[in-house]
Amino acid sequence: MATSRTRTGFSTYLFFLLALVPVCSVMVYPVGKTFYLSFTDSEGITAPNFIGFTNYIAFINEPVLRATLTNVLIWTIATLVLPVSLGLGIAYIVSGVRGSAVYRLIFLLPYVLSGVAVGTLWFNVFETNGLLNRFMQFLGFEGFTTSWLLYYPQNTFAMIIASTWAGTGLVVVLFTIGIQSVPAQTVEAAKLDGANAWALFWQIVWPQLRYIRAVVIGTALANSLRTFDIVWVMTGGGPARSSETLAVTMYRESFLLNRYGMGSAVAVFLMILVAGVSFFALRNGIKKEQTL
Repeated sequence: MATSRTRTGFSTYLFFLLALVPVCSVMVYPVGKTFYLSFTDSEGITAPNFIGFTNYIAFINEPVLRATLTNVLIWTIATLVLPVSLGLGIAYIVSGVRGSAVYRLIFLLPYVLSGVAVGTLWFNVFETNGLLNRFMQFLGFEGFTTSWLLYYPQNTFAMIIASTWAGTGLVVVLFTIGIQSVPAQTVEAAKLDGANAWALFWQIVWPQLRYIRAVVIGTALANSLRTFDIVWVMTGGGPARSSETLAVTMYRESFLLNRYGMGSAVAVFLMILVAGVSFFALRNGIKKEQTL
């Protein structure tokens, strides 16, 4: 009996070890290496020297940082206001419509595209000779045409529109799952009591979306903080790095300027920011609803 238990315990640890090795290789080691490089002057060629918090201090004092953090704030607010609110509204409106699955599929299709594809598509819309300016010229509004991607902050707003177009579909699906989980008896009872559409949503449906809402908001915040592909394709962070996000700054420092130490410091800052914001958004969102 003891031998059987020993073999069972050994097999358990063996399977755990087999799972732990790839996780450490793919996740733990790169994170640890990034932390280490952030405290060095690594340039990818010579052996790195330990320089303490110099990279972090230089990053904080970097003039571009203020513009980058402003862009991150704009992206965060816009992500909460646009795709989350639009996704919730669309999910609620089409939930009772016949053939609603088709409508949800239409909104979900842009989400399956890669960020590069989305950026390329919307670049062709907003570039100086793009579809938007041509359409405005066709309507006789030549005075409103402009180089949308060459001036700040309108280029950031243009990219937010592209991101909203791509990300709203997932929000629609998530909120649809939450709306479908609302007991039908509760909804019918509210209708019999004379509740209008707004009262039905605010007093019946909205409280039932507490967990889904926390997940959607946490995911939206994390995605907005680490936005890279759409920005890189549409503006490259320009002009003069005015539309950069933290992910773009990290890429530029690491792979274009070959300042891997500085790039790693930005990566660590971004990782802590994303993890912290996501944790508090999920924790506070669920905890707040549990007290209601």
